[in-house]
Amino acid sequence: MAASRICQRALSAFKPSNRLWVPVSSSRWAPSQVTQWLSQPSRFSLITQNLDAFSSRPIARAKLLLDGIIEECPDVIFLQEVTFDVHTAILANPKVREAFLVTDTQDQTSFEGVPFANVTLLSSKRFAFDLESQVERGDKFMLGSVSRVELPSKYGRCALSVDIIPPSIPSNPAAAYRLVNVHLDSLGHTLPYRTKQLEILANLLREPGCAGGLIAGDFNAISSDDHALLNKNGLVDAWVALHGEEGPDGATWGVEVKREDGLGAGRLDKVAMLGVEAKGMEITRPPLIEVTKPAAHSDYMPCSDHYGLRLCFTV
Repeated sequence: MAASRICQRALSAFKPSNRLWVPVSSSRWAPSQVTQWLSQPSRFSLITQNLDAFSSRPIARAKLLLDGIIEECPDVIFLQEVTFDVHTAILANPKVREAFLVTDTQDQTSFEGVPFANVTLLSSKRFAFDLESQVERGDKFMLGSVSRVELPSKYGRCALSVDIIPPSIPSNPAAAYRLVNVHLDSLGHTLPYRTKQLEILANLLREPGCAGGLIAGDFNAISSDDHALLNKNGLVDAWVALHGEEGPDGATWGVEVKREDGLGAGRLDKVAMLGVEAKGMEITRPPLIEVTKPAAHSDYMPCSDHYGLRLCFTV
């Protein structure tokens, strides 16, 4: 099953000299140009977080969430439910400007016709993205293709894919690992869409020149049929691999909340892997934010209705 369309995008770095976000080029290194081989597994950290686009104070909530995430010093950040206004605020964040490469800075294409989009941030310390960092990159991974893959969706959802290229090994110099940021269709009646979406996403990790990778974000996995989709598509569920089927339930949504629709807490957010190894995984709890009420004391609410996930993995 093929994806509908692939739209090439870019990662950008902030340039203090002209105070602009400037797209960085994908790697075009040939094996003969490589001066260091990948002799042992490389360890990375990922945090994925749904920002909850529709609750009050979206920009303030997103800032609190992202500031907390950045304090953890992750190599990769996946964000879902990012509105255009929140994305603009992210790009103005001094901590982001100093330390990260960010997707979709060049235009508003990814936000047109949809209420929100996925956004990926990569640590500029871990990835070679300009001439200086390429020449002196040491064990930094190079950047490959960045693209949005349209999915069959009731809500206009797509996957945001970034390829990272390790210091080459003689036996497989062109292989890249693919990091895919997703927000699958919501609600129970869209299971057929999620089934098709995950089949397409699994195939992305098996394309020629791809050594595997991971798919992470909001899977909206609300049923046992959803939880079976990873195994059906030959993917490893990182949480289950580390904690087992009988371990902690790993709920990331509806936790400590009594819902009127009767839905209980669920493991909606996941990391699915192929050809990479999970080393550690935790649930991250969103901070609280003050919400003022007329003629009443202030109240506090979580910055998101989703808990986040923090994963350490090796490639």
